Amino acid sequence: MSAAAQSLLNEWSPPLGLDLTLLLTFAIYLRGWFFLRRSSSSIFSLSRLCAFFAAMFFLWIALGSPLSAFDEASLTVHMVQHILLMFVVPPLALLGAPAVPLLHGPPQFFVRSVIGPVFRWTPLQRFGKFVTHPVFCWISAAVALLAWHVPAAFELALRSDVWHEVEHLCFLTTSILFWWPVVQPYPSAVRWPRWSMPVYLFIGMLPGGALGAFLVFCDRVVYPSYLQSPAIFAMSPLTDQTFAGALMWVLGSFVCLVPATLIVLKLLSPTLDGQPVSHRDSAVENFPSARATSQL
Repeated sequence: MSAAAQSLLNEWSPPLGLDLTLLLTFAIYLRGWFFLRRSSSSIFSLSRLCAFFAAMFFLWIALGSPLSAFDEASLTVHMVQHILLMFVVPPLALLGAPAVPLLHGPPQFFVRSVIGPVFRWTPLQRFGKFVTHPVFCWISAAVALLAWHVPAAFELALRSDVWHEVEHLCFLTTSILFWWPVVQPYPSAVRWPRWSMPVYLFIGMLPGGALGAFLVFCDRVVYPSYLQSPAIFAMSPLTDQTFAGALMWVLGSFVCLVPATLIVLKLLSPTLDGQPVSHRDSAVENFPSARATSQL
């Protein structure tokens, strides 16, 4: 490890607030998951628990691990954070179908008296329906990605811890929305037909691909702060920027192409017993509303 990297690591301290929040969130999910398993629900399998745990783990890697000590010194490290927040954590969290377990985790009197009235509030339900529409999901993710990588906004986030946290929150929330129509977490309603999701994903990877290509082929350092930052890797700021752009371009495209390919293969798969394979598991369709949800 270089002296510059060691110095940055020595100055870094664990974000205890974030660590405790992640632990508490997973503990609530785990309690709700165990309740659902005891009720003989086949929907909340071990794979859902593992997916949600992986989401919390990668969220910690992005924001709570020593990786965050180097994001102001290397654009490549900073881009790894963004990739985790946009392409790894959201789909894993949604695969865990978090809504129902997180409603079973807290004390039920709290769910009925506090969370229930909020969820039943008509304006909030309308807002939720609006923000989970695929068009809004795509636009919000694209705008957040491109807007925060404008040099002025990016530099602001580098200079201010508060704005840096706002940046990460924007990436995480808009990316959850982006992946919502693709994963379609239980018990949400399908808004667009399944065949449209590969097209949605293909269009969705264009903003990240364009940004990555720009960083790869740009002949100057786009973010001036990295010109003065200590070199933690044996490469120039411009080479560091090229690596960062390649990560965004290649990995971002790959993460979108994999689910798109899987969806196409599933749509083209043969029928069972002469009947088309449903786009949603029949067990999901027939599973009654979760106890906590029905009490909202």
